Amino acid sequence: MPSADLVILGTVLTVDDSQPTAEAVAAKDGRIVAVGDRSDVESWIGPETEVLDIGDRCVLPGLIEAHGHPLMEAVVLSERMIDIRPVTVPDAEDVVEAVRNEIAVRGASGAYLIGWDPLLQHNLPEPNRAWLDEMAPDTPLVIIHNSGHLAFFNSVAGEQAGITRETADPKGARFGRDANGDIDGTAYESGALFPLAAGAIGDPKQYPGMLVAECERLNKAGLTTCSEMAFDPKFGPVLEQMNAAGALSVRLRTYEVSNPEMKSDQTPGTGDDMVRHVGIKIWVDGSPWVGNIALSFPYIDTPETRSIGVEPGSCGHANYTKEQLTEIVNAYFPLGWPMACHVQGDAGVDTILDVYEELLAEHPREDHRLRLEHCGAMRPEQFARAARLGVTCSMFVDHIHYWGDVLADGLFGQEHGPRWMPAATALAAGVRISLHNDPPVTPEEPLRNIAVAVTRVAPSGRVMAPEECITVDQAIRAQTIDAAWQLFAENDIGSVEVGKYADLVVLSADPRTVPPAQIADLDVCATFLAGRQVHGDSLVAK
Repeated sequence: MPSADLVILGTVLTVDDSQPTAEAVAAKDGRIVAVGDRSDVESWIGPETEVLDIGDRCVLPGLIEAHGHPLMEAVVLSERMIDIRPVTVPDAEDVVEAVRNEIAVRGASGAYLIGWDPLLQHNLPEPNRAWLDEMAPDTPLVIIHNSGHLAFFNSVAGEQAGITRETADPKGARFGRDANGDIDGTAYESGALFPLAAGAIGDPKQYPGMLVAECERLNKAGLTTCSEMAFDPKFGPVLEQMNAAGALSVRLRTYEVSNPEMKSDQTPGTGDDMVRHVGIKIWVDGSPWVGNIALSFPYIDTPETRSIGVEPGSCGHANYTKEQLTEIVNAYFPLGWPMACHVQGDAGVDTILDVYEELLAEHPREDHRLRLEHCGAMRPEQFARAARLGVTCSMFVDHIHYWGDVLADGLFGQEHGPRWMPAATALAAGVRISLHNDPPVTPEEPLRNIAVAVTRVAPSGRVMAPEECITVDQAIRAQTIDAAWQLFAENDIGSVEVGKYADLVVLSADPRTVPPAQIADLDVCATFLAGRQVHGDSLVAK
């Protein structure tokens, strides 16, 4: 028998129904060759085998971010853009000071910041054009909202980006305008944001280093695979070069943003097991924190809704019509592309399910894995309909950890706020789900996702709709094998099984044995990609 390259001895949580727990795992040439009883796996040990005994720690399959933005996060969390997210800078005065400091440091090269959030950073000034111009009369200034769906920019930044009164709104996006029709310094949705943020990349030669740092952040969280849910083909060449050089330590699965031409130069599945182009990303609506999600019920009238500019009685709105969505999906889906659609409001869910149902009637496909992203206000009957259509959902449960109280008390009231992200309802309807962080909106913290999905504890400590809590095993599946399935990668990753890649994470304890709230605080002791350690200190060698 040939010897393995790596053998890990200790508790193995496999996420394999035929063998949920094992005592050891062995890998050779990047793939798992044995998993099971310690005595059986030890037969793979040879003179050159690295043998690690992890004691009371626990091995899991590498965790998967099913809805991420690593190519963008590489830039926004680099030194070129200042992180003012509430998780980093909770106090409003400190946020303003960070803006002021960055303007002073950058000068004519431009100040770029991300994370503005009046719902969590109380008493922020109104970032209108006058305030932005006063803060930076000569320096381009762009501040991106924490949701990623809104940006504020001063006159200099607008001029630099070529945005004028005559600039047309991109499809599905818009520039805010005052009563006279002049640009007011706000940009909603990616089509309007991207031209403003382009200057943050600076020297393109610096980007590979930014992406390596992003991979390190993901590995530190135990992640070995991440989707890119707003892929721009301009990043294709640098990805190819870095992949060929072995510079990536995270598998990337891309969903290309639908474009005005409604065409892609790629074909579905192009790439390899490190970088693969999977699908097309579309949008129905925007962010609950901005007020542009399509709801069947109104936002409540509170200081919180007024702070984000939502008028009393507003049910939000969609960014795309049903006709526009139908045109887009009919351009891509018949060519074999899977679709992933961002939708938060329940009225928006009705729209996209109508589009999907009509699409599948005209172009039936047995294994389509059409996706809905986030699904905050989705209703029980909508999950049942999604299940009938074979539609899968990726859920942003971390909203509860950060904005749970705001959802109930500040935005949607007690009828709708507490049941936000109803994961138990989704599973009960037969929908296969994943959990995600949508980084950089919230940090990459898959272990917290698992804890939040199980406990649904808001910042105040109250439990939001306890009937929507799911089990630890269900939450782990949603962060591993079911996420892999959504990305068409379940045959290679997502569980600890013979033949799959040895993408593994070692945690400080078995998440099934600790109180669920403590899962978020488990240490990621080591992360392995194809049997190669890409994060963590040296484990105990036997």
